[in-house]
Amino acid sequence: MDKKTSNAFSEFKKTKDFLLCVDSDGCVMDTMDIKHKKCFGPCFVEEWGLEKYRDEMLERWNEINLYSMDRGINRYKGLEIILNEINDKYIKVEGLEDLRNWVSNTKEFSFNTLNAEIEKTGSLCLKKAFNWSKMVNQSIHELDEDELLPFEGVHDILLPAKALANIAIVSSANPDAVHKEWTKHGLLDVVDILLAQDAGTKSDCIKKLMEFGYDKSKVLMIGDAPGDMSAAEANGVFFFPVLVGKEKESWDELGEVLKAFTTTGLDSKLQKQLKAKFIQHLTSVSNNY
Repeated sequence: MDKKTSNAFSEFKKTKDFLLCVDSDGCVMDTMDIKHKKCFGPCFVEEWGLEKYRDEMLERWNEINLYSMDRGINRYKGLEIILNEINDKYIKVEGLEDLRNWVSNTKEFSFNTLNAEIEKTGSLCLKKAFNWSKMVNQSIHELDEDELLPFEGVHDILLPAKALANIAIVSSANPDAVHKEWTKHGLLDVVDILLAQDAGTKSDCIKKLMEFGYDKSKVLMIGDAPGDMSAAEANGVFFFPVLVGKEKESWDELGEVLKAFTTTGLDSKLQKQLKAKFIQHLTSVSNNY
């Protein structure tokens, strides 16, 4: 990987007044559904030996991670949610408390911090989480690249946006996968810094980027999940939602929003409208799942 990698704050330079923070899976890349349905869920069932409950486990995994207000949640947080349910409703999960503690207290969701916690606790649950995560990454690596495509309209917006703003990928996905996918489709060239799973939370990443001197009114977070909106809110910056199932329409609308953003600026009224539409749409998707 080149200098556009996670934890590359030391090499990042502010060269524009505006900053666009952009999520990857489910926002720029049409990869979220396939990764969860073909990789995350099936690997989870296999690692925890839940073949007896396979269909309901896969359905619940997808509901949590794709079709609920937890959409786009960090993989380990999503794992904790479903393991809590399994522990309560199906079978006891040995060492679950160790996973809960690590998820609650770690400052970085990486193999290094997880492995350090395993060495400290010897926890079976953490060992299984480590194995599962490795298995997921390998499974994603083996996906047909022709299935991992950007949403229609992304190139038309991001390529010219480079002339107006610094662009940061702010994602909770695996950095190698993000780098590979953006490179393949000629999108990494517009990126000034790649911040993924091991760079910290999205909120922390935006906070660190703003320390380079950006005005809050000139920072925009683009994402498809409540966590993206929360990260923007935590830093007092604007949020633009990419609606699940309406990604092309969202990117078309973003083109107009960016024009206003980089000229007259965005106002609180528009921001409230965008957030309300986002919550209403995702709630509807969840209710109809």
